[in-house]
Amino acid sequence: MTTVNTQNSGELHLKSARELQAGLTLGKYTHLDLTNYFLSRIEGLDGQINACNFVCADSARAAAKVCDANGPNGESKMLPLHGLPMAHKDILVSVDSPTTAGSRMLEGYRSPFDATVVAKLAQVGMINLAKLNMDEFAMGSSSESSYFGATKNPWDTTRVPGGSSGGSAAAVAAGLIPFATATDTGGSIRQPASFCGVTGIKPTYGAVSRFGIIAYASSLDQAGVMARRAEDCALVLEAMIGQDPRDSTSLEHPSLDLVGAIDSVKGDQPLAGKRIGVPRDYLDAGLDPCVARVTHNAIAVYESLGATIVDIELPNTDHAIAAYYLIAASEASSNLSRFDGVRFGHRASEAEDLDDLYEKTRSEGFGDEVKRRILIGTYALSAGYFDAYYIKAQKVRRLIRDSYRKAFEGCDMILTPVAPTPAYKLGEKQDSVSMYLGDAFTIGVNLAGLPALSHPAGFSKDGLPIGAQLIGPAWHEAHILAAAHAFQQVTDHHMQEPELSKMSAKPASQEGAL
Repeated sequence: MTTVNTQNSGELHLKSARELQAGLTLGKYTHLDLTNYFLSRIEGLDGQINACNFVCADSARAAAKVCDANGPNGESKMLPLHGLPMAHKDILVSVDSPTTAGSRMLEGYRSPFDATVVAKLAQVGMINLAKLNMDEFAMGSSSESSYFGATKNPWDTTRVPGGSSGGSAAAVAAGLIPFATATDTGGSIRQPASFCGVTGIKPTYGAVSRFGIIAYASSLDQAGVMARRAEDCALVLEAMIGQDPRDSTSLEHPSLDLVGAIDSVKGDQPLAGKRIGVPRDYLDAGLDPCVARVTHNAIAVYESLGATIVDIELPNTDHAIAAYYLIAASEASSNLSRFDGVRFGHRASEAEDLDDLYEKTRSEGFGDEVKRRILIGTYALSAGYFDAYYIKAQKVRRLIRDSYRKAFEGCDMILTPVAPTPAYKLGEKQDSVSMYLGDAFTIGVNLAGLPALSHPAGFSKDGLPIGAQLIGPAWHEAHILAAAHAFQQVTDHHMQEPELSKMSAKPASQEGAL
């Protein structure tokens, strides 16, 4: 097969991590030049999409100057991510910037410590440029519920970027940053990655520490990464994974050689011997015709790469949405009880007594969707309803996990659509239930604790990106990343960029730019 040339542009925001690092090594630009290049894109383009809640320009430039001062023989110079710009979802606490989780409740909050993910990426030399917008407390699928305003899809600014990690997806798609962290509780990495035409991976539950990530649903939340390419996702994720004694849900795991798996993809049939399972009922589940077409085309590409396509069944999918929203809301009710106006966060200015303080603080600090999920969760956990709702949902969760386990007896990975439609219009889904139904293909993965990714697979008739989802058994991130990388060697969907991204960005307001 003919390999698509993905190096036909001199624009740095389209370069891979290795290409950016090569430019630094060859002296084509300095770390400060590179940092200023992306800061200028944020300054010039973010006003159109509202992806950034806070820009860390001063600390980013200071870090870049340290990288440059180390010189070509600096101790960390050979690390593949050293000195490369990135940004964090505004749910990972950090010392260098406020962390709000998209909520008035935490407006202006500054953490005294860094999340483990933030610290790990800083240790390998990555430079944080911004905190990225999101649905409030990660509760949403459109990034419209943020207290700081809705994020817009750079492919069509009248449409949503997906959620809850919409800021991460939009920022990467628009070329504001090359890589971004994100979190996924029920599809919050994969769905926005699909809507915005980037690659995003959610690893196995427990692979990445949750320490310092503001909790939504503790048994479901997991941090991951978004980038243009599967190759870059592998590089960044490999730096993030690892057991953390500060997180009781962080697990020991086998060595995950993600970069080695990417580098092993060679030849015209790199997936020969791999079996990809396709649940055919997913392709008949009321899909938008464009999503169905793109998914079938993706299947054909994987077959051409040597994979064998096999039919599988995932029989409990119909129950996943109900089970997920009961479990997630119940855990949210527990986790968000800490925001009481006493210890930290927003505090109502006038209150008659402690109960009144709690009520006014939460009424003022939380948005409608967060309140809705807290109320649902509190009800499900209350006396007389705990067994009928929460315990029953956990039993369904076990059935879903068993369904995946059985499916993987006949295949190495599973391919499905990410979402039933491309990105929809801002304000189009006013009722929560219709938005919840859009998560039908993603939430089972979180209930089962499995790794999954979304990669660009095509476009709708209106030019909107559509992704394909690869799901692997636990601790098989390397396999699905390698498969996605193989797909991206023979297609160029991931290298397309929206017109907005091609606009001239303003010069950075300080110290110039490339």
